[in-house]
Amino acid sequence: QVQLVESGGGLVQAGGSLRLSCAASGRTFSNYAVGWFRQAPGKEREFVAGISGTDSTHYADSVKDRFILSRDNAKNTVYLQMNSLKPEDSAVYYCAATYSSSDYVAEFGGEYDSWGQGTQVTVSS
Repeated sequence: QVQLVESGGGLVQAGGSLRLSCAASGRTFSNYAVGWFRQAPGKEREFVAGISGTDSTHYADSVKDRFILSRDNAKNTVYLQMNSLKPEDSAVYYCAATYSSSDYVAEFGGEYDSWGQGTQVTVSS
């Protein structure tokens, strides 16, 4: 397993941007699939975006064209750039990882075996 630490959350006005980071330690991150999930109070955890071990990406419809994933292998970090934020994007955001060398982007939490502690994103209207 790899240890994950998220950062970059905070309070932002609607229409603003934040960049979340998911930093890995313990293993080289380049061959890991990474997913971002979020959970708002009273709601189930939902898939937001994912990047495969070969850097294919997939986004939930609710964030498509607003959120962008990227990976910096030198820093062992995956980033989630969040633009045009809406109040409904408010949630605790978690990154998760699993070793993978395929193009497949996992969308279900059970497909990942390492999780970060989460970072709070709050979007005010």
